[in-house]
Amino acid sequence: MIAYENLLELNKPFEESFKEQFNNILNSGWYILGQSVAAFEQQFASWNQSACCIGVANGLDALTMALKVFDFEPGSEVIVPSNTYIATILAILNNNLKPVLVEPDIRTYNIDPQLIEQAITPRTKALMVVHLYGKSCNMEAIMTIKNKHGLVLVEDCAQSHGAAFNKQKTGTFGEFGAFSFYPTKNLGALGDAGALTTNHNQLAGVMRQMRNYGSSKKYYNERIGLNSRLDELQAAFLSIKLKALNDINNHKRNLAGLYLQNLKADYILPVLQEGYEDVYHIFNIRHPKRDELKAFLLKNGIGTEIHYPIPPHEQNAMQHVLQGKNYPIAKEIHETTLSLPCSYWHTDGQISQVIEKLNAF
Repeated sequence: MIAYENLLELNKPFEESFKEQFNNILNSGWYILGQSVAAFEQQFASWNQSACCIGVANGLDALTMALKVFDFEPGSEVIVPSNTYIATILAILNNNLKPVLVEPDIRTYNIDPQLIEQAITPRTKALMVVHLYGKSCNMEAIMTIKNKHGLVLVEDCAQSHGAAFNKQKTGTFGEFGAFSFYPTKNLGALGDAGALTTNHNQLAGVMRQMRNYGSSKKYYNERIGLNSRLDELQAAFLSIKLKALNDINNHKRNLAGLYLQNLKADYILPVLQEGYEDVYHIFNIRHPKRDELKAFLLKNGIGTEIHYPIPPHEQNAMQHVLQGKNYPIAKEIHETTLSLPCSYWHTDGQISQVIEKLNAF
């Protein structure tokens, strides 16, 4: 069986270092907002070419806090892609704001800049773009729109650790980049973890207070905050894996290259574009008989996933918010997409076996 993912195998190269760091932290007696968090924040900011990094508990908190800090009037509108993972929309709703869904480019699966401006109204306050599957959005076009209309820009970088547009890394264009370090990410923790990146020192200072009950000094609270702190253990584990992140991304690019070069023409493959450095957190293909294909591969010992089976506008939880609106491009993507094995632990030989079965379908 070639599993879609195997976190045990994925983390084996780091196991001894994890154990050493666990013992160091256990013996230190300091488990919250200590040296490990400070060290990782500095390391990740440097790696991502950002001025500041603020570690938080998870990716959803990062997205939620990125909007909360601006204290927008309730009901203000935030533009978001119609095919995103639900977390992006939850962050908007959790701030009593209104999500305005804009369809993606069917080739890239990222928000279509040509459709953004027609969705802007006097109540629009922010753009929340998603670098889906590990591919940067068209940031040149998006920055033009942001600046023209004076909007806040939050980048959902949960899947784009190291992805770049014209050599500039995601998470460095807007006011904030919001990262998830969920275990399956290219940079994955051994539990939940997240971070915000920003080039605005003042915003970083506010965010450090917000993650810690609105406090920068114990028992003194300057603002309404949350309890969303990156754990010392997870920060230490992430520092270990960060050293290997370039290798992880390059390995996934190599596996993606095998698919791109050898899959038959029946499949719609990820688009390659000049100026985009993709990191293939997810390697997805599309096929009109997606469910039959998934079953065929499983029968032949190959695990796959669907990211994601239900578009946001068809989720039960969204019906009172989106009021029956239709998003046909998002629906088409969600009905035809299939994610193939493309992990740091997969070998070229395994991917060749996957390709052989795909070409036999």
